Amino acid sequence: MTLPHDTSESADVGLEAALRDMHREVLSESVPPTLLGAAKRLDALRQKNRQFWRGGALAAGVVLSFGAGWIANSQLSVNQHSGGSVSQASPVQEFVRQAGFAYSVYLPEKRHPVEVAATEQEHLVEWLSKRLGKPLRIPQLDAQGFELVGGRLLPGESGARAQFMFEDHKGRRVTLYLGALEKASGKASPQEIQATQFRFEPDAPVPSFYWADQGFGYALSGQVDKHTLLALSTLVYEQIR
Repeated sequence: MTLPHDTSESADVGLEAALRDMHREVLSESVPPTLLGAAKRLDALRQKNRQFWRGGALAAGVVLSFGAGWIANSQLSVNQHSGGSVSQASPVQEFVRQAGFAYSVYLPEKRHPVEVAATEQEHLVEWLSKRLGKPLRIPQLDAQGFELVGGRLLPGESGARAQFMFEDHKGRRVTLYLGALEKASGKASPQEIQATQFRFEPDAPVPSFYWADQGFGYALSGQVDKHTLLALSTLVYEQIR
């Protein structure tokens, strides 16, 4: 049995051969100078475009770096002239700033607001007391409607810090931040660090009442009204001093 021949394939091959035979002289000729010139100009244009984009990206990076440096330098100048740099803050002022930052970081947490929950309060106190090198007590704030959520260990300039979190039935949270102040800064006298202070700091990252007692700092922070924060701070101060 003879298979049918693919006539379409044969026709294509024949057509290609006929075209080559028809234009044999043209195929053997060299490329015209005009076409070569056009090809060279096109290649040069492509190279120029690539260099432009690379140069543009580099220039943009230089501009961004210069801008960032200018902004940082401007902020530094403002701080130096206004006396608002962190390096000029007293140990207690810097301490309350750190307390506010810690509050802001863990306030939104729903599943992991603390490392150790209130259900393990005994373990929490023992662990943090050991890490801070000082016997700690967790104040009871139930009288103001705030219950202990738990606590966590945090780093500080002078070593370990602790944070206890409390929450009321409205979901409002306050945190007690505490830790040693001795090595926080060399700009304060030993008397300033050791003396007991009780102050309100409205300009901290979060409104806070704070104080220092025998080289140890305490800060109660929260987005609640000043009257509530004062009542809570007074309870804390009376229970842990």
